[in-house]
Amino acid sequence: MPQLPPPDYPDDVRARLEADARQVIARYPDSRSALLPLLHLVQSEEGHVTRTGQRFCAEMLGLTTAEVTAVATFYSMYRRKPSGDYQVGVCTNTLCAVMGGDAIFEALQEHLGVGNGETTGDGKVTLEHIECNAACDFAPVVMVNWEFFDNQTVESAKGLVDDLRAGARVEPTRGAPLCTFKDTARILAGFPDERPGAVEASGGAGPASLVGLRLAKGETGPARVVHPRGSEAPGSAGSSGPSGSSGPSGSSGPSGSSRDGASHDPAPSGQPSSKHLSSHDAPQDTSASDPDHPAGPAAEEGE
Repeated sequence: MPQLPPPDYPDDVRARLEADARQVIARYPDSRSALLPLLHLVQSEEGHVTRTGQRFCAEMLGLTTAEVTAVATFYSMYRRKPSGDYQVGVCTNTLCAVMGGDAIFEALQEHLGVGNGETTGDGKVTLEHIECNAACDFAPVVMVNWEFFDNQTVESAKGLVDDLRAGARVEPTRGAPLCTFKDTARILAGFPDERPGAVEASGGAGPASLVGLRLAKGETGPARVVHPRGSEAPGSAGSSGPSGSSGPSGSSGPSGSSRDGASHDPAPSGQPSSKHLSSHDAPQDTSASDPDHPAGPAAEEGE
């Protein structure tokens, strides 16, 4: 059966949304480029993108409802059915999963009595598993309305959703203070977050996230040596004291030579080390970073 045309917004709601939509559309040289923020705008009104919202976007942008629907159903941030005040997403991508994300997700499903993409009866929490949030050094990560809650455990995640349902104040690990999903959608539509201190709030990357940047800047520390699996690391039986001089067995302390006699001394303090965990960790001279050794012409396949 063909669906009937969706109902219109009430006149006062329509007038308010039109005023907001015109502000958004004015930011773009081509009006159809405003479709993504307009979908967030209508989502901020009802908590999900309704057929009425899609029709509104189509009318404001001169598009067909089919064109709007194609976009609204492609992106997972646009909800297509009523959802909770708090979207609780548990990262189940590889690293978070092995660090406990799978266990957290399964425990929350049982604890809340909902499945993936479902909402609790009180309308407070929608639970879903989500893909990588680029916060692997804080794994396992849970997000609430796209704000980070890092280094979670089964018990801490249960406490988090209980607090959300009880209306208790919940603070993200980093980033802006938490707000409802509708408020988040309006911010994503491009309107300012007017809560005091919300704009100034921010969160830094974790130490592991910045290792590559430090290596690129030449800020390498003392070398660390990873020994082959099954071999004994320096400092085991027969090793010398802290000075690192070789003992009778030929082994050394933490900064001396290894059992096989190969030197693993770190570079003197303040000097870059020539030894790294692996070749992937070492800064490499490339045509971009080393103008004195530019790359030659590209070789033909098979050369």
